Amino acid sequence: MKGECNCGAVSFEITAETNDVYICHCSICRKATGSGGIAVIVVANGNFYWLSGQTAIKTWHKPEHDWQTSFCCHCGSSLPGANDNKRMYVPVGLLSEGADDLNVAHHIWVESKASWEQIGDSGQQHPRAFKG
Repeated sequence: MKGECNCGAVSFEITAETNDVYICHCSICRKATGSGGIAVIVVANGNFYWLSGQTAIKTWHKPEHDWQTSFCCHCGSSLPGANDNKRMYVPVGLLSEGADDLNVAHHIWVESKASWEQIGDSGQQHPRAFKG
């Protein structure tokens, strides 16, 4: 799979096959995206490669919390980021090729979702985090 930000300055490649999409509904992801949450795939660090634009990547760390988000300094697109020391989370909206077989498999932090949001697909719902 390959992907890029909105302006194309930052691009990346994923060499592992994955089908599972995780949608995080926590309040932090809602504020970071301005939407109901964020849909991501999770890949091992060894299967993720930056192709261009690493100098355009900016990262914000939430004070007093173990959470960060990365974005393109030119267009503001959310970018892949560290999930832990072993995995990257990749916003699926950035994927430009090879993402035809993705399916929502998990909704996480459902207990924190916005009151106006309705989950209407068959993905498993988890009250908090899920590390499958």
